[in-house]
Order: sequence, then structure tokens, then C-alpha cells
Amino acid sequence: MTIGKGYTDKTLTEAEVREIVGQAFARHDMTGKRVLFITPDATRSGPMDLMFRAFYDAIGEQAAALDYLIALGTHQPMDEAGLNRLFDLTAEERATRYAKVRIYNHQWDDPATFRQIGILSAAEIGEITGGLMSMDVPVTVNKMLFDYDQVIVCGPTFPHEVVGFSGGNKYFFPGVAGPEVINFSHWLGAVITNWKVIGTKHTPVREVINRAASFIDVPKLCFSMVVKGHHDLVGLYFGTPEEAYDRASDLSAHHHVVYVPLPFNRVLSVMPDLYDDIWTAAKGMYKMEPAIADAGEVIIYAPHIDEVSYTHGHILDQVGYHCRDYFLKQWDRFKDYPWGVLAHATHLRGVGSYDAETGEETLRIGVTLATGIPRERCEQINLGYIDPATIDPTDWAGREDEGILVVPRAGEMLYRLESERSGG
Repeated sequence: MTIGKGYTDKTLTEAEVREIVGQAFARHDMTGKRVLFITPDATRSGPMDLMFRAFYDAIGEQAAALDYLIALGTHQPMDEAGLNRLFDLTAEERATRYAKVRIYNHQWDDPATFRQIGILSAAEIGEITGGLMSMDVPVTVNKMLFDYDQVIVCGPTFPHEVVGFSGGNKYFFPGVAGPEVINFSHWLGAVITNWKVIGTKHTPVREVINRAASFIDVPKLCFSMVVKGHHDLVGLYFGTPEEAYDRASDLSAHHHVVYVPLPFNRVLSVMPDLYDDIWTAAKGMYKMEPAIADAGEVIIYAPHIDEVSYTHGHILDQVGYHCRDYFLKQWDRFKDYPWGVLAHATHLRGVGSYDAETGEETLRIGVTLATGIPRERCEQINLGYIDPATIDPTDWAGREDEGILVVPRAGEMLYRLESERSGG
């Protein structure tokens, strides 16, 4: 049974958060147990500082171990200073009061990190995807999980381009997963398309990751947060990963989806500093695509970003950003590239079509970078370019009646048309 609270009109107090944490651990005694928390990196909003301290105060002295594993997926590892900022800790606190706590990065690029725990069969994949795909998918995950008596996920839930909503078992797959499920699940989401997946509670991709997580035989629990702004909690739910996700995704749909009467012609997505490359800042496009008019444009405004992807940039330089059909209709050419990278390329470029006979790609909307990435590289990867020095976001404000929108702190709020809510 789920424990927790959620509000549509106010935020949780620290006392309420600590009460929920206390109730959770009164039900699940961690005395003498080795406990591993799995949490997001700095590209996700949420009061991880409050949760860290609440967890330690509740079970830090009783647990035999209380450690953290950062669910990087394939993001760059965090250095010690970054980890301290994530949990708002000083180096002195790490060395004294919280000396017992160890914090690890998920080492996604080291094959020795992983253990295979099962296989999703071709028949099962075919059933889950409605025949869209049919292949065996090995399930590998960070073997560190099996050094603990209890694994606890703690992270936020937002609309998500690959799985529908983030949270729950997504912190295992792709959070601390091996490449097989990561690549498969991301490409499955891409084939369905971001437009259809994002903001949908139950998706084939969610079913894939739930099934993959069922192979993890360590007891699993989850604190699912619903966050407004950068730090404010409007919801906190505890239970199994599936239970907590169920409640959190409903509240996220209330807080994180903006319905508009008409599509916009131009959108300026102003990306905050928590996104440091286009791989992560692409959320400024994902969350806007359903509300952009045909032949419209999304501009990702992020003068602080000067890299496409710290991890996958060299591959994106080779394949570029294209619609789904560009890859599918040339599959022999692209099938050996990492499918997760191809998925990202389609999500950022959006819906379109490709004529294999003429080699012509037709894209529904334009996607333009106003970043520190030079024009030549933008053109190389099939994205538009605007000098960010020529843009003043204040000039875009208050122009919705003209079909122009500026989105401050873009990347977490999903925009959709009113007609989609009503079924029209």
C-alpha cells in the first residue's frame, strides 16, 4: 500500500516529508540491513538535500550500510564537488557526520560493472509492443545492487520522451542498466515517437522496464517525488516502484502538462544551467513538439552550452539529427550505431518523413540552436543556428497572441493542445 501526500495547490512542508519518511521506515525496518539508495544526477530537479538528510536521520544509525548510487544512464560521472552540490553537503560533513555514507557513480562505460539477470524473449517483446518489434533483449544491470539487502529508489517524476513519465523502475532501466535494455527501450520509444509517448502514463516502454526490473531479486522500494520549480515538493509517494510511480505520474500530469488552445509558430526554450549539453537540453524540444504548428520552429536558447553530447557527440556528428523514417528506411546503414543515440536524434528532430527513392527528408518543424555550438557544427548535424547574442528573451515575452512563446526554465513542463485533452 502506498504512503504519501500530494497537493494541487500547495507544497509539502519539511515536517510532512519527514513524516512520510518516518512512516515508510516504521513499516520497513532497516535495522542491521545494507541499504542502497538510487538517485538521479544534477540534470533532474528535486530537493535531494532534504531527502538525503531525512533518510539519514531516519535510518542512518540503524542500518549496517547506507550508500548511494547515482543513476547516470549514460550521462557523465559527477565529481566530488558535484556530488556535494547535489546533496548540499560540505566536504567537512561528508568526512564527519556522514562519513558512513558512500556515494558512487554508475559506471555505465565499464562492462565489468554489469550482471546479466535475465532475457526478455522475442515472444514477450512482440506481445508487449503489439508486434512492432520482436527480438531477445538481455537484461543487464549494475551488479552493485546485489551487495545490498534493500534497494530504494528516490527521484522525481516528469513527462518523459522515451517512457511517458519518468520515475519508478526507470531509475533501474536505464538509470543503472547495461546497454542492451537502454538501446532497445530508447529505440522502441523513438519508433512510437516522442509525440505519442510523452506524457502517457502506460506505454510499451514502461512495460519493458517494469518487466526488466522484475528480474532484480533484491527487495525494491521507491520514494517518488513530484517537483514544482527546482526544489519544491508538491508530492511524495512511497511504496513499490510500480505503486509510487502510479500515484506520482497522476500528480505530475496535473502539475507538468500545460494545455494551450492553439499551436505556436515559434518557441524560445530557455534552458537552465542544469543542462550542460544538447543531449540533456534537448528536453526544450521534446516538451514543446506537441504544441508547435506545422512549419513552426523551436529555438533552444542556451548560451552556456558548447557541446552536443559529452558522451555521444562523436556519433551524432556522424549520423546527424533526423526524423524516425530517415533511419528506418536506411536501416542497413544505421542499424549498427547505438540505438539510444539514434533515438535521441529522432526525438530532437521531431516528426517527419523520408523518401528513400529521392533521398529527400521532410521535417514537420524547424529546430534551431542558439548556443555556444558554432554554425558549422549545427549545419553538419542537420540543425539550425542562431547567434545567441542576437536574442533577448525579454523581447519574446507577452507575444502569445502572435503565436510566439518564451518558456523560461524549459525542459520540465510539457505543452499540449487543448484538443488533445478533450479527444478532439
